[in-house]
Order: sequence, then structure tokens, then C-alpha cells
Amino acid sequence: MDKIKLEILGLSSSQSQTGSFALVLGEENGTRRLPIIIGMFEAQAIAIEIEKIIPNRPMTHDLFKSFAQSFKYNVKEIVISDLKEGVFFAKIICDNNGTATEIDARPSDAIAIGLRFNAPIFTYESILSEAGIVLTDEAEEEAKEFKTEIVASSTESQNTALKDYSMDKLNELLKEAIDNEDYERAAQIRDELNKRN
Repeated sequence: MDKIKLEILGLSSSQSQTGSFALVLGEENGTRRLPIIIGMFEAQAIAIEIEKIIPNRPMTHDLFKSFAQSFKYNVKEIVISDLKEGVFFAKIICDNNGTATEIDARPSDAIAIGLRFNAPIFTYESILSEAGIVLTDEAEEEAKEFKTEIVASSTESQNTALKDYSMDKLNELLKEAIDNEDYERAAQIRDELNKRN
């Protein structure tokens, strides 16, 4: 069965389920979208990794990465492998010195972990055919506006997170942002430092 590569297009509050989020995956070089409803914790874990926010303490998915690397496991890919009665299933495909291992997981956890390993995300044609949505030009335009809103709200959450850091940590993050030529992030950190002086 041929796999279809997906990319993360957006993450937003679910209008159908309170306290849940919609993770929208898109077919690479295609028009189909695969929306998956996920929990708040997993949405936060995905957003933090997408935005490269460094939490004060490792989150569960960061712990998984450290644990896996300690035992020489690497995550090669994430596969949205099945859809049964409206519930998605996923596999984390790991490699340990040439030996492949499949680990059953919820798609939200698998994607949060896969992001930390820069692993690609895939699914099968049968799943995209059953649960995928084809966007019209009008819906595509709305999706672009929606993506802009996500970036704006994620910047707000970054600024909120900056308030939780010590002065030393902020100075360290500022140096890192400048070294990486991430001047927008550096400006946010500088603003937070200025508020405290």
C-alpha cells in the first residue's frame, strides 16, 4: 500500500467538542485535508514544538525523545494507519541499529513525538478517501486566514510563556535567538526584559 505524505497545516479550537482542538493535516502537493480532533494537552505539545518554545521542564513527549535516544532508538516516520468508527489510529516507526519497530499510538501523541524527531507523517489512500476533505478555492482562502490567526495566537502564547522565565533564562534565549537570526523572537524577548527593568 502506497503511503501519502502529510504536513501540518493548522491547529485550532474545535467548534464541535469543547476543550478539544482540530489538527489539520494536508496532503503534500494535493488539495485534500485530514482534520483530526485531539486533546488540549497534545495540542499544546504540538504547538510548543512547532513554535520551538523551550519549556522550563521537559514535557512528556520530550521525555519520550530523551528515553528513546538513550537506548539508541530513532523515530523514522509517523503513519496514520487506520480509521475505525471515526477514530484514527497511528504507528510510530522506530529504528534501532537497522531493526524497525512499530509502536501503536494515538495520532496526536505520535505527531507530537514525530515533530521532536523531525520525522515525516504519512497516511494511506483509503484513509484520505474516507476522511479527507477537498478544499474549494473559497475554503482554501479561509484556511489561509485561519492559519494567520493561529500564528497570531501562538505569538500571544509565546509572550505569555516568556513571563514565566527567569532573567537569566531570558538572556540565554535572547542570545540563542540572535545567534539563529530569529530577530522577531529576539524582539519579543527584549520586550519582556524591558518590562522588568
